[in-house]
Amino acid sequence: MLFDTHAHYDDERFDGDREALLAGMPEKNVGLIVNPGCDVSSSRTAVALAESFGFVYAAVGIHPENCGDFEPGMMDRLRQMAKNPRVVAIGEIGLDYYWAENPPRELQQEVLRRQLRLAEELGLPVIIHDRDAHGDTLDIVREFPRVRGVFHCFAGSAEMARELIKMGWMLSFNGAVTFKNAKKAPEVIAAVPLEKLMIETDAPYLTPVPHRGERNDSSYVRLVAEKIAQIKGLTPEEVEKATWENGRRFFGV
Repeated sequence: MLFDTHAHYDDERFDGDREALLAGMPEKNVGLIVNPGCDVSSSRTAVALAESFGFVYAAVGIHPENCGDFEPGMMDRLRQMAKNPRVVAIGEIGLDYYWAENPPRELQQEVLRRQLRLAEELGLPVIIHDRDAHGDTLDIVREFPRVRGVFHCFAGSAEMARELIKMGWMLSFNGAVTFKNAKKAPEVIAAVPLEKLMIETDAPYLTPVPHRGERNDSSYVRLVAEKIAQIKGLTPEEVEKATWENGRRFFGV
């Protein structure tokens, strides 16, 4: 079956049909989903969804775009949630320098370091968001050699990918690899061993071709697997099997 390692079913775009949509995923060959939080509130929702659906797991964390109101007490709330057995990672965390109005870079970096320390303390992997911040993100994760993780929606170079793999990290790809303007991702996928790759949707965002523009959901993760298979000269079934095993091993599920 398929493992969607990154989907946001706490998002308001699923308010009208969330439960029914999730309940139908096994019939669409989606056997596992990880739902990362982006702040304390969405992390709580992610945990609740994981408790309601046996094939859904949660990650808890503060996204760089959502760290503007950060206060240290939030770490205690994340710590308590992370002790739930349905929580398999700290995430989505990282750096995002794309929008000028995002929280200050120094604050983003502080919140990232705090959450990497939490992951180290709890022995959990991390899910990294890195947008237009490759150098700083790589430098900071290097400070925590005992923390392992995945760069979700990986947008770095093949050189950066090789460096992360040497450090024991994973790379994850979503519908963006199917876009006509995708250049770096296919190069990275071709260069990286299959055992270091995972697949995701980032639903409801980044819907793959030919459904681009529609709301994304986990049933479209098969299109990501098919694109990776095409790039690597494999069958979709080979990619499905490998990424299923990679995801289960990485998240410990």
